[in-house]
Amino acid sequence: MNFSILYVFFILVLMLAALIADKLRPGLIMFSAVVLMLCGNILEPKEALEGFANKGMITVALLYLVSEGVRKSGILERIIYALLPLKNCTVSKANFRFLPAISFLSAFLNNTPVVVIFAPMIKNWAQKMHLSPTKFLIPLSYATILGGMCTLIGTSTNLVVDGMIQDAGFNGLSMFELSKIGIFVLIAGLSYLILVAPRLLPNTRKSEQETEEGDQQPGMQRLEVMLSTRFPGLGKTLHKFDFYRHYGAHVRAIRRSGTTLRGDWMNMPLTKEDTLIVDADDTFLPTWGDSRVFWMINKVGDAEPPMGNRKKYFALILLALMILGATFGELPFVKNVFPNVKLDMFFFACITTVIMAWTGMFNTRKYTKFISWDVLITIACAFGISKGMINSGFADMVAGYIIALAEHARNSDNGIYIMLAAMYIITNLFTELITNNAAAALAFPLAVGLSNQLGCDPMPFFICICFAASASFSTPIGYQTNLIVQGVGGYKFVDFVRVGLPLNLIVFFISVFLIPLFYN
Repeated sequence: MNFSILYVFFILVLMLAALIADKLRPGLIMFSAVVLMLCGNILEPKEALEGFANKGMITVALLYLVSEGVRKSGILERIIYALLPLKNCTVSKANFRFLPAISFLSAFLNNTPVVVIFAPMIKNWAQKMHLSPTKFLIPLSYATILGGMCTLIGTSTNLVVDGMIQDAGFNGLSMFELSKIGIFVLIAGLSYLILVAPRLLPNTRKSEQETEEGDQQPGMQRLEVMLSTRFPGLGKTLHKFDFYRHYGAHVRAIRRSGTTLRGDWMNMPLTKEDTLIVDADDTFLPTWGDSRVFWMINKVGDAEPPMGNRKKYFALILLALMILGATFGELPFVKNVFPNVKLDMFFFACITTVIMAWTGMFNTRKYTKFISWDVLITIACAFGISKGMINSGFADMVAGYIIALAEHARNSDNGIYIMLAAMYIITNLFTELITNNAAAALAFPLAVGLSNQLGCDPMPFFICICFAASASFSTPIGYQTNLIVQGVGGYKFVDFVRVGLPLNLIVFFISVFLIPLFYN
């Protein structure tokens, strides 16, 4: 083991520890790792910066704006209200009606805005129907994750892996490449969420309802406000951070990890997992409703979000054209007709974004706030970290150890399954502990090393990473949508373990079994 390998190993250990401890935002932590590799001559400046010019990363940024345009149109609200039953409803019947539709939408839109829009709507609807909202919100998050696994643009992780594949000199993924396995994963996952998950999910806790309903001030409306990573009061107490002076609302309670804080909660530091129950006047929603200071603002009680504007159908047409263009643009006869233009997702996402901007489908003076910059920095740095793992020889060394654990893999008929299972487990553990994009960054060079040493096609391992990095079901910390529904539904950590672990196993077995059948 030479100095370069030891140096990279040391950097990765520090990076993982910092990500798990949540000392800084993931983008800054991973950028620090890239800088350390640059200082150790593991990366050249060009290699360290390549990720910031990668088409996959920029496509993610554009899709944030496309998702915002569709969100502002109001078409999503109309779809979900048409699907939600209004009488004679059971939990399974409701899930059967709206979870497939949500999965379909999340296959083409960013998962986070889908959950931000639907979580308060479904919670309000469930309360009106005298059903427990906790039976629906975790399935909502999981359904968006399952849908996102089915297409190239369904999640930023797929675009990150696609960018790395192309940087490594291989052909990238087509729009529906992942659907070969994803559709089976989706059917099995939705069946589990509809038939089994409601029995494992808790009922709404009475203490939370009492906190939301009691002692509302006259002339004020009660709101649920989930803090985002951009909230300036993180780490401060409400005694030190004057919430009313900043936002004109009175904080009535703090909810954390499914529990309303008791005792001297005004002196407890705020965290990014907190949901505040506030009393505010009529100016709060117009002022802060679209702010990225908060992930979600939901009126507690009998309220519905606005339906959008007249451009909703145009937004839907643009989205459909973007998807169809990227799909057919990769076909051989289209490439022959347009040999000098690469008609891929990046191309059509650029056109869609520009049209939406010039037709006023999102606020063009505040468009930067609709983009999650930390996610983009994380993605850009992921390319540099993966390159450093390959340059140092660390990826090949770890791949060798994995192969040594299953020496018969080279000649056994089951060898590919053993390797895929090992790759899946490693990637999925990273995803549950840190973030999906960081997990993909660490796993990709291992996939390259494994395929090189086994002398086989690397594509099965690349596909495996896409599914394993997205399958974050067992903890609320691995995926942003899980954190959002945790705050809205008041779930405890153990609720995600109880419901998510079986789903993790379902996705694991289906993926590992099917990938070799389609990629041999």
